[in-house]
Amino acid sequence: MIKKITIFFLGLMLLIPINGLAASESAISVDMHYLVVSPAEDGSTNLMNMVNFTNTSGEIYKGDGTSDAVLNVNLPKGALGFTFLDNKIAAKQVDTGFITTDPVPANQTMVLPFSYRMAQGEDINLTIDYPVQMMQILVPEGMGSIEFENIEATNQGLFKMDDKNYQGYSVEGIEAGKTFTMIYDKDKQPSSSSVQESVTEKESTGVVTKAAPDFHNPGHLRMWAQSPLKNWDPHVFLIVISAIIIAGISYYAYFRIKARKQEEILGADKDEQAFKLLMTKQKAILEKILELEENFGDGTMSEEEYQVKLEAYKKHLVQVKMNLRQFVE
Repeated sequence: MIKKITIFFLGLMLLIPINGLAASESAISVDMHYLVVSPAEDGSTNLMNMVNFTNTSGEIYKGDGTSDAVLNVNLPKGALGFTFLDNKIAAKQVDTGFITTDPVPANQTMVLPFSYRMAQGEDINLTIDYPVQMMQILVPEGMGSIEFENIEATNQGLFKMDDKNYQGYSVEGIEAGKTFTMIYDKDKQPSSSSVQESVTEKESTGVVTKAAPDFHNPGHLRMWAQSPLKNWDPHVFLIVISAIIIAGISYYAYFRIKARKQEEILGADKDEQAFKLLMTKQKAILEKILELEENFGDGTMSEEEYQVKLEAYKKHLVQVKMNLRQFVE
């Protein structure tokens, strides 16, 4: 179950512009930290992590030079059963958590999947080692809820993936050295009002939108609303332009402007199609990883074959993420 949830989030590398982290002295920052919290059979709490560490510098990152550690990750006090879920990356457990010893290539991301448990009823005190742009915490539907202390978290409602729902919380812009507490209660489910509030918020911010009629391209409507002519009735404007054309006024200028607008629209459509294609690839890879996990869990695949294919999918996902960044930077 833990491994399956681990793979579940490998492909969900949200597209976020890198901001607010430039002031950090460290060349390493965390684009996304995915954390899945769920109850274990013995009553303890499972915490599955998938963390994207990015080297934002143009040089290979080999650590601070004081030890053989490249990345140093602290675990909460009282963490049990630590497991590192990628045998391709050199990692070693230490008293405070674990370290990696593989250098991080320049301008590239290293994905670290790991899990641990906390005793039943024990608060989870997390200390952030590197600046984190966004942390996404998910709880399988029906398996409890989380309250936060010393940090502001947003309840994002339910996420659906592979026919399963997850209650989502997000925290943005966490500074290195920040400590906050998560209080997980497996018996307390999120109220329907909080879920509805989250959905309403998404609708109000434009995450959920109503599609425009087919004869009005949403992109055109958006461009018109943002233009200096937004106070005009577009239909009246077209009539005026038609009259000008018929009268022969600014004939040449009009068609030059029209041609330029068409080029801009074609360019925007091309970018939108490229973006959608990358998102489709990301979803397809995620489905393949879920299928791979199912086969491994059923015993129809050896661990060696599983690790080889998993590594290939991970590299592909990182490449897709790098390509997607160009649309938000």
